[in-house]
Amino acid sequence: MARVYNFSAGPSMLPESVLKKAAAEMLDYEGTGQSVMEMSHRSKAFDKIIKDAEALLREIYNIPDNYKVLFLQGGGSTQFAMVALNLMNKNKKADYIITGQWAKKAYQEAQKFGDAKAVASSADKTFTYIPKTDKSMFREDADYVYICMNNTIYGTVYHELPDTGDIPLVADISSCICSEPLDISKFGLLFAGAQKNMAGAGLTIAIVREDLLGNAMDITPTMLDYKIHADADSLYNTPPCYSIYVAKLVLEWIKNEVGGLEKMKELNEKKAKILYDFLDSSELFKGTVVAEDRSLMNVPFVTGDADLDAKFVKESTEAGFVNLKGHRTVGGMRASIYNAMPIEGVEKLVEFMKKFEAENK
Repeated sequence: MARVYNFSAGPSMLPESVLKKAAAEMLDYEGTGQSVMEMSHRSKAFDKIIKDAEALLREIYNIPDNYKVLFLQGGGSTQFAMVALNLMNKNKKADYIITGQWAKKAYQEAQKFGDAKAVASSADKTFTYIPKTDKSMFREDADYVYICMNNTIYGTVYHELPDTGDIPLVADISSCICSEPLDISKFGLLFAGAQKNMAGAGLTIAIVREDLLGNAMDITPTMLDYKIHADADSLYNTPPCYSIYVAKLVLEWIKNEVGGLEKMKELNEKKAKILYDFLDSSELFKGTVVAEDRSLMNVPFVTGDADLDAKFVKESTEAGFVNLKGHRTVGGMRASIYNAMPIEGVEKLVEFMKKFEAENK
């Protein structure tokens, strides 16, 4: 059976070489006689896997020594509460920039625990742009400022980070993790559900500055306290072992096959340009995001006719381009072209779109 081109927003496609290596090691991981799926998280073999995964992430991102890397569970949605419970702890205030559904959900969750304020939003234009902010917009006594770096549903991304001064910046980087270089020192905390760009579902990665640990609210459940996990080297309880193993393989792929995050960015820019250039020239298809805020990872587009959108989704699926249907809140189409999507997948998608356009004028 031929593999399809999977444009899903997540869980999404993984590099083929990673899948082949995982398959080859499924029954016997490095002579242990067992699969990583069956392995004790306290074993020497798994201890090396998780330590290697952390070391690779630190190397690829050049993570400073005063940051902890945590391998957690619960997805990005659990982080919405975890961030507030751990960081909204001095003045019980936090400022949120609302650029889509996930930032909005994080903001609503934080409201349960303190004075969360939406200081800017792009809801007025269906989240098709990143709102401009300046330092004066943030409360001086806010415990942190929160952003969603790349907006999976709406296809926008921060090309320039907001200036928060001395206030820690928190970012959800679920749909852009490891897609390009990032200066980790500009953030107090970053987190990402791994299922979009790094591994299978079940793993969430958090990168936390050490001075932000240890001040969780008294009501914080044990499993939602970053310090608990940091002190236990992410092994307080059974972590998502197999997803951590796959993440390690993906990080090895980025380092050894791609050549690091600068090369990864070059590839992602090339892929995105192919698709955006076509959308800008097409008479039928139109991108929905302002050009200056376009994501390299998620590209939403429409024909302007709901019936024609549905026809395109149906015919593209039959042609082997799957999961192009847009999120239920916005409709249309969306191509998620994460790290693992090969350039030829985008080229062939554009060829199909040209053919569809010619047949449906």
